[in-house]
Parts: sequence; C-alpha cells; structure tokens
Amino acid sequence: MLPRGVYAIVDGSAARPPLELVAAFVRGGAAVVQLRLKDAGAGEYLRVAREARKLCAGKAMLLINDRPDVARRAEADGVHLGQGDLPVAAARAILGPKAIIGLSTHSEEEIDAAQGADYIGFGPIFATQSKPGAPLPPPHGIEGLRKAVRRSKLPVVAIGGITADNAREVVAAGAHCIAAIAFLCHAADPENAVRALWP
Repeated sequence: MLPRGVYAIVDGSAARPPLELVAAFVRGGAAVVQLRLKDAGAGEYLRVAREARKLCAGKAMLLINDRPDVARRAEADGVHLGQGDLPVAAARAILGPKAIIGLSTHSEEEIDAAQGADYIGFGPIFATQSKPGAPLPPPHGIEGLRKAVRRSKLPVVAIGGITADNAREVVAAGAHCIAAIAFLCHAADPENAVRALWP
C-alpha cells in the first residue's frame, strides 16, 4: 500500500547529486522517494538505486522510474511507469505480486485502463516546467483532480506544478500523495522543502 504524504522525485537533471537529494528528502519526511535518472546507464542507475535503498530503509518507500529490472536488482519497493513504458503486467511479472507499481495518467481513458497498478499518477495539475518538450495536456486544475479522484479505483498521486502555496488545496481535493520535481529538486533547502509541501 502506498503511504500518504510527500512523493519526492529525484530527477537526474537536478544540480545536486541524486543521493544527496534522496538523503535530504528522507530527512524531510518524504513518504515516497522516486529515483528518476533518465540519462543514467543501467550500471550507474543500479549503483545509485542500491545506495538510495539504504538511505530509504525503514523511513520511506523507494520506487524506480521506468526500470523494473533495476528496481528488482536494487530490491526497491517498486516501479513507476509512464504510458510509453513497459506494460503494468510485464513489470508485475518481473517484480512479483508484492511490488508497488504506479502508472502515469493524464485522462479519464488512461485512468480507466490502469488495471493491475497499485496507484496512478495524475497530472499535470498546474503548469509545469519539469518536463520540457514532453507531450503533456493542458493543466487539469483542482476540479480536474477532483474528477480523477472520484473516477479512479486506485490512490491518486497528484503531480505538476505543485508547490507549498497550492499543496493544501491539492490534498483537500483528495490526492493520496503530492508529487513534485522542480519545487523539491531545485530548492535551496530540499529537506525543508519536503516539510513545507505537506499541509
């Protein structure tokens, strides 16, 4: 079961080293840490994932973005998949029945098709600059999030442009977790940024 709270995403494009961010996010009380290293080779991804698992052990759930093979070898808690990644069923075959598998969704159709996942990511809620060039739809806003929460049979992780200024209304709309990349990865004090994000 996905714990409630801040879902902190460690992005490989951040200025700080990934493991420095993992440690700060865990100290700040993140419920979930996702390792998202798009440009890392498999060996480097695995090395960082294994160290991240040690930092998260007993404190936060560790999920690996895109790579169920890395998640399995690093003994992470699970994986987060995008719409263009490996299907949920294939990831489940690699990771087993106890792993946590999340799936990014951006529409009602994608929410309805998320069978087999343990939670969905839904967004963007607000405008975001964390994925330049990515084919994201216009922001759904708070009302769009409310509709997604009502429609989904799974816990909803809200993502996209979330900051300390709007986090409270995101939680009030029914989000199980608040996910953030830019607000956390580019913060002057990532540890305290995590604390500021959960109302």
